[in-house]
Amino acid sequence: MESQHSNPKETVAAPDPTTAAEVPGIMQHRPKWKRTVFKKRYQVLGVLCLLAIITYLDRTAASVAEHGITDTFQLTEQQFGWLHAIFSIAYGIFQIPSGLLGDRFGAKKVLLFIVVWWSAFTLFTGLSATFSMILIIRFLFAAGESGAFPNISIAISKWFPATERARAQSFIWMCTRMGGALAPLIILPVMQQWGWRMVFYSFGIIGILWAVLWYFFFKEDPSQMPGISTEEINEIENTRTVKKTHTLLSFKKLSADKNLWAIMLMYFLYMFGAYFYLSWMPKYLRQGRGFDLKQGGLISLPFVLGALGCLLGGIATDHLCKKIGVKWGRRSVALTGLFLAGICIIGAALSPGNLTCIIFLSAGLFFKDFTLPVSWTVSADIGGKYAGSITGSMHMFGQIGSTVMSLGFGYLVQETGNWNMPMIGIGILVICSGLLWLRIDATKHLDQS
Repeated sequence: MESQHSNPKETVAAPDPTTAAEVPGIMQHRPKWKRTVFKKRYQVLGVLCLLAIITYLDRTAASVAEHGITDTFQLTEQQFGWLHAIFSIAYGIFQIPSGLLGDRFGAKKVLLFIVVWWSAFTLFTGLSATFSMILIIRFLFAAGESGAFPNISIAISKWFPATERARAQSFIWMCTRMGGALAPLIILPVMQQWGWRMVFYSFGIIGILWAVLWYFFFKEDPSQMPGISTEEINEIENTRTVKKTHTLLSFKKLSADKNLWAIMLMYFLYMFGAYFYLSWMPKYLRQGRGFDLKQGGLISLPFVLGALGCLLGGIATDHLCKKIGVKWGRRSVALTGLFLAGICIIGAALSPGNLTCIIFLSAGLFFKDFTLPVSWTVSADIGGKYAGSITGSMHMFGQIGSTVMSLGFGYLVQETGNWNMPMIGIGILVICSGLLWLRIDATKHLDQS
């Protein structure tokens, strides 16, 4: 008995957390949910999801606070359209450059810079004294925010194995909808108590705080992350297709790829529907339908269902890829979702009652966002080492669609007084976006073109 306890110093030391997974029985004795939650890639995803929420709080602030902004600057419907169009123009122009910067310098440096940039201009929005001033600030704000999702995609492509990327993207886009759902619940009470300018001051400070967290937490290379296990590094790298390169994608190669053109045209039409929800929907409900915007829960409902759609869409497409292959596993989800989304948007326009209208709008965003993880996963996957450039190209074309929708909606309403006519057109274009997935092959990578 003495020999078993005479020298307690000879007991085995606790293993280093970086190698705990390599010692039999250490990680295995943890409950499965703890082993999953404490994986570093899911912590990275959590920080990126927080950014996605902040991004959409900032982006939708001008829409939800439209009543205060419109009254302050005495905006017409056309001017309100330009308020959102100027965002889309800048957002589209800087999509490809921000993706190229991410490919060249990495997601950590680029996201740090652009989040501080757009948060500063979010603050400046509250200081706007004239309509011209708010347009300039809105342009510069969008120039920074344009790089958010291309560089989030770059981070995901480096930190997640190929088999988990769609689900990771689904969580990112689910959180953007959570941001959209939270926006009226936060913005309307703040406006009522302190005015619309305080909304932008508060959101700007929140963005800067996130940038501080990102600077100290994130590592570009998973192997450099403190506390990560060898087991997790192997999980990430075994099916990862990212190549270390600083070669820029040639315009000739970009313009000659028919698969990429189909993706860009699809997203151009897709954004007619997506940007309606982010820009015109609160005003459509208030002026076109007579909603009381103090009922923030009703405005949030489409975004709540949109968040659910993002989550389920990523899970569904990953499951179908295993069952029927990547090509139709991606295509079937996107085609079905966008077709049903277009039908629902048209149904909302034709609904005689407000409750039916909001139900159709909510279902429309659910089905539309059901397809969103597919678009971003496919664009990143076919891009390979050019993931930032390709997602940026897709998103740039989407912002052209957003600009046309923003201006067209305002002009049509001001000229005709009919709030439902533009909605029917948007629904038809979303259906066409779905049909374009018949021309998109998720298995055809850019390097194979």
